[in-house]
Amino acid sequence: MAGAEGNAGRQSELEPVVSLVDVLEEDEELENEACAVLGGSDSEKCSYSQGSVKRQALYACSTCTPEGEEPAGICLACSYECHGSHKLFELYTKRNFRCDCGNSKFKNLECKLFPDKAKVNSCNKYNDNFFGLYCICKRPYPDPEDEVPDEMIQCVVCEDWFHGRHLGAIPPESGDFQEMVCQACMKRCSFLWAYAAQLAGDQEVIKPGNGDHQDSTLKEEVLEPGKDAVNDPKAEQKNEPCTSSASECDLQTVVKNQSLNSESQSGCKLQELKAKQFIKRDAATYWPLNWRSKLCTCQDCMKMYGDLDVLFLTDEYDTVLAYENKGKIDQATDRRDPLMDTLNSMNRVQQVELICEYNDLKTELKDYLKRFADEGTVVKREDIQQFFEEFQSKKRRRVEGMQYYCS
Repeated sequence: MAGAEGNAGRQSELEPVVSLVDVLEEDEELENEACAVLGGSDSEKCSYSQGSVKRQALYACSTCTPEGEEPAGICLACSYECHGSHKLFELYTKRNFRCDCGNSKFKNLECKLFPDKAKVNSCNKYNDNFFGLYCICKRPYPDPEDEVPDEMIQCVVCEDWFHGRHLGAIPPESGDFQEMVCQACMKRCSFLWAYAAQLAGDQEVIKPGNGDHQDSTLKEEVLEPGKDAVNDPKAEQKNEPCTSSASECDLQTVVKNQSLNSESQSGCKLQELKAKQFIKRDAATYWPLNWRSKLCTCQDCMKMYGDLDVLFLTDEYDTVLAYENKGKIDQATDRRDPLMDTLNSMNRVQQVELICEYNDLKTELKDYLKRFADEGTVVKREDIQQFFEEFQSKKRRRVEGMQYYCS
């Protein structure tokens, strides 16, 4: 018996021990990630009344607007209230977008939260993401037919998502970059190559193989000193510049900042960079933290940004990182963790009992939510209420079945 106990003791020493604090910290990390994705998005009120929201979490409903129909995007609250049982594509975030839910693109649906919408939102921009397709290969994510492990990276300009192997350049080994600009956007905004030589650093170019989706072999071009790196104004643009009040407000903000910038008085930084030799490739570029603050804001450059519809590049609060940090800060301000406070006030026996209850709850909740994930439907408030009612009922039956009486 003693030997058995000794073996059991040694076995328990070999098994990894996870405390409730570890579990709570892991859950807190996952919750922080979710808060970052949702940012300051309101889960109960449609965002339409806010106009073109600077950046928000968005979804596309393939049930209401399938491929072949006009693309449309819906806010977080409408994804819950108006499309809870529908198949949705999570678009992560988009800039300067106004909720489409219930407008003319939705033939048989009226928005429950804000029904009085205009027929269309003319300033919204759409791409293949709204039909669940991504990258130059126009494939879904996750792709059931793609067995190659690869991360998806979002372009900060067009906001499409790309497979790392289809970008023409390998990300820095350290992974230490804040934003990426894809090949097509580097071609359209070719002035960025002058900055890339200084800010983006050396990046290894991927040579296209048989399985890569490349339109042509990679080309290198050494620009002559002083050669204009700005894209031809006749170049095709898929989206017209937005003329909404939100965009006008952004322009006023950056122009105001420009007046405070000494560069606008001392000369154009871009012209200085273009006087040096730099390499222009058919590849994406990866940019470090705060790289936007290095862009010239002289009058000529601001006009160029406006013509290319990339004024947002001069706004560091436009970045996804700034959006995520805002979500984390807002959540931290509103949240206090009562479970951790309760845990610290308990003795060891009470802590063990709480651990058991917590593990039961976590397991059952995970199994319950998996059904929604498999079906691609949104979890609504009444679903969560139903779960906890059933969980409490099971708990009462379990406790009543374990009653012991002393004779």
